Amino acid sequence: MNKFFIITNGFKDKELKITNQLTDYIIKKGASASRFITSLDEIEKASIDPKLIDIDTQVIIVLGGDGTLIRAARDLVTLKVPLIGVNMGTLGYLCELNEHTVFDGVDKIMEGKYEVEERLMLQGVMKTKEDVLVGKAALNDVVIHRVGSLQMIRMKVHVNGEYLTTYDADGIIISTPTGSTGYSMSAGGPIVDPKASLMLITPISPHTLNTKSIVISPDDHITIEIVKRHMENEDAAVVSFDGDNVITLEAGEVIEISKAPKTAEILKIGKQSFLQILQKKMQVYDELNIT
Repeated sequence: MNKFFIITNGFKDKELKITNQLTDYIIKKGASASRFITSLDEIEKASIDPKLIDIDTQVIIVLGGDGTLIRAARDLVTLKVPLIGVNMGTLGYLCELNEHTVFDGVDKIMEGKYEVEERLMLQGVMKTKEDVLVGKAALNDVVIHRVGSLQMIRMKVHVNGEYLTTYDADGIIISTPTGSTGYSMSAGGPIVDPKASLMLITPISPHTLNTKSIVISPDDHITIEIVKRHMENEDAAVVSFDGDNVITLEAGEVIEISKAPKTAEILKIGKQSFLQILQKKMQVYDELNIT
């Protein structure tokens, strides 16, 4: 591979020190490198237009952190170009490289010493009362959450057309294995190897004794309907895809969530397993708790 595209989180590399060093290094190695910098005031909602990526790009290097890599994978999934993350913050699960190892990583990529992991993605499609279809994709999770009032929302869940359960809760998380270490974990869901093939249903602060996550097949189709709880309330929820791309779901409206037709491709160049990364992450948590 010698056709690189660099996506930089403008908040993490404000002076573009690493971005410039990396660009120069790639060019000196005889390869090409185009780049895109997210602006500081748009970083939380910045999306990347696939049209900005050169058609002959072979690999995308993402400078920032897990969040930046997740957004890039979601926005560029139609390109089927592998991505590799460079962590410029705290230890994450997705970004394999850091600002010190990225140059050696480029060498290995150019030498063909890498593997490509395919990560399951989700797609959510909702039909509004105005008969408009809204569809979005997510690498980590699709989250339905209450909005405004402190009152919980009621969500009726069907899987493959069969009724599963109704939750009275703050919300519900539909997660991929990649997203199992994110919001789903914080809500009590299990940690899953990102190479696994499954989907997780995890309620958020449910008003029930049954708070366990439900693991289902990646080929299942989930339907979630917002149910009106009180006649005097305007029940509504917000739906977010990997933490942004928020849309509103009103009582009576439905969102259908299933496996996306395309997967995200994550480049791997090291031998470090997910369990080794998880062990390091747990060690960091332990040290924080001790101090």
